[in-house]
Amino acid sequence: MSGMPMSRQVLGLLGWLVVTTAAAAIGGVASANAGAFYQQLIRPGWAPPAWLFAPVWSVLYLFMGIAAWLVWRVGGFRGARTALALFLVQLAANALWSWLFFAWQQGALASAEILLLWALILGTVVAFWRVRPLAGALLLPYLAWVTLASALAFTTWRLNPALLA
Repeated sequence: MSGMPMSRQVLGLLGWLVVTTAAAAIGGVASANAGAFYQQLIRPGWAPPAWLFAPVWSVLYLFMGIAAWLVWRVGGFRGARTALALFLVQLAANALWSWLFFAWQQGALASAEILLLWALILGTVVAFWRVRPLAGALLLPYLAWVTLASALAFTTWRLNPALLA
């Protein structure tokens, strides 16, 4: 248990949840009209149904916020500066992907950027695991989902050269 007061821990949890929700909202703005665009795309037969994305991402963002909070509780931002900075960078890359793919319809850039995102997530998992193994473990479903999303983004881009640059 952290030595910091319970009120600070609760505020910290709320803060990290707000940060992850803000990233989700930024990406959400880009994908607000994604449903119609996504339905136009030729997708591989193994693509998850469109309705699955919102609930999966909701759970993943919740896990991300909790994981960041667990790391932050160990010593604040100063105590885990590298791990938390890496987390924030991957969170920004996460939000950017929706803009690249859905808003700007840049399939090649989105496919390259999601590989960078995957590497950043892996680095965050390792950094979090070193501080608090449970925090790293909470990011493993996110890494798995982005692994699937990477293959899906690349394949969808290749199947839709007229719609995705």
